[in-house]
Amino acid sequence: MISVVTVAHRSERELATLLPSLPAAAEVIVVDTDGSASGAEAIVVERLDNPGFGAANNDGVARASGEVTVLLNPDIVASPESIERLATLAAGRCALVVPRLLNADGSVQRSAFALPGRPSGVLNAATPGPLRREPWRSRAPRIVGWALAAALAAPTQLLRRLGPFDADAFLFYEDMDLCLRARAAGIPTVLHPEVELTHTGGHSYDAADPELLARRRRAVVGANLGARALALDDLAQAAEFAARSWRRRDRARLRALLHARG
Repeated sequence: MISVVTVAHRSERELATLLPSLPAAAEVIVVDTDGSASGAEAIVVERLDNPGFGAANNDGVARASGEVTVLLNPDIVASPESIERLATLAAGRCALVVPRLLNADGSVQRSAFALPGRPSGVLNAATPGPLRREPWRSRAPRIVGWALAAALAAPTQLLRRLGPFDADAFLFYEDMDLCLRARAAGIPTVLHPEVELTHTGGHSYDAADPELLARRRRAVVGANLGARALALDDLAQAAEFAARSWRRRDRARLRALLHARG
């Protein structure tokens, strides 16, 4: 059996689309942080104290009884076949499996990344340069440094062994931390672009305080990869924001990064 875990926060509309699209035989667990899952046709775990994305997902995984658990944000647009395929790819593997994510307009979303501080990531050295820097564009399955956890599948026991998330981190970069901790334990994150899901969200990240984002990313990279990788990641992030400095949001993120570096 497949277990699907999703965390609801102001998610009535999204759940109304997501839940009917899941496999009929799946065990569906919704962790409700604000009452927005009231009446959902699923196993509802109430966490109205809103413990944060990671802790809420951990509660859902703790309740899962399927061999494989698929973590989905409520703003994922799926089909029964795509979820079943993702779960099949994860079954019996010591790996975190992620699909290709698409934007609402059908374009490829930036959802799989090289290792922070290492532009070539963990991809094969023979891979063309653009795919080393932008692994989300890959057309073939491959190991990546980390990926968004908007859609992620793995054996349930493996997820429990990993946490899966740091319950003390309220929001942002929990997925990077998970993938980096998994990598340190010899567990890869594998992108399977033949499975495509639409991710209509990302709004919380876009609206977040740039100072918070800078502090969270630096804390995760530093704790998992060390000072040298952190310095290289800071440089890469600064170059990216500077290249887009015509956008107010990127100017703010560049200032926040420089401030976080002290």
